[in-house]
Amino acid sequence: MPLSKSKIKYIQSLRDKKHRLAQGVFVAEGVKLVSDLLQSCRCQFVAALPEIAESLRISPGVETIVASEDELKKASFLKTPPQVIGVFYQLPDEISPDDLSRNLHLVLDGVQDPGNMGTIVRLADWFGIGHLFCSPDTADIYNPKTVQATMGAIARVKIHYTDIADLLADNPEMPIYGTFLDGNDIYREELSNSGFIVMGSEGGGISPSVEKLVTSRLFIPNYPFGRDTSESLNVASATAIVCSEFRRRNFRQA
Repeated sequence: MPLSKSKIKYIQSLRDKKHRLAQGVFVAEGVKLVSDLLQSCRCQFVAALPEIAESLRISPGVETIVASEDELKKASFLKTPPQVIGVFYQLPDEISPDDLSRNLHLVLDGVQDPGNMGTIVRLADWFGIGHLFCSPDTADIYNPKTVQATMGAIARVKIHYTDIADLLADNPEMPIYGTFLDGNDIYREELSNSGFIVMGSEGGGISPSVEKLVTSRLFIPNYPFGRDTSESLNVASATAIVCSEFRRRNFRQA
């Protein structure tokens, strides 16, 4: 069965957040990403080149469409058309009180760029951080660019959109870390193996309503200290450094 014009139109409609929300689905493209998601996410349908369709491990009951290169090109969001496109159901975002209180979590306060968002999800997956809390104005996890940037980590990290000021205020017993240019050297501060790490937006940093709730202000020093350098780090790069230091410190103490 070919990839019909109506299916192509449907896939293209999922570029828009309102249509993704209405259908409760998202789009993934490329053999590795789709293959990874097929193992852990509910799939609505897959459209693939004949040889790819035969090689994928697709569960019984999932609609499989054998498509041509031209059909995939018309449906794709990518500059280089993929060999397979999958439409998957959006993932649940539950968290238990024990998970919330005992673990380390990332909090994104207005991170706008889909690429940064996807990279941070991938970093959370790498450093064993299972939950990511996002302000409502943070980039949509199901934006096609974000999904691609997660490289499959979207299946393993739960994303929660919420009022993060309320979240932090409702958990006063947990340490709240934030990164600031006037913070304390992260390499000299005490770091817990549980709590919240807040990362601010690309242009404005952490918002004032969230900043006042931060209990530990951290700074990533440049090297050598005091040398003229870039004004700040990209938020995804800063997240990588901060998560690495938390995990390195707690691994050493374990």
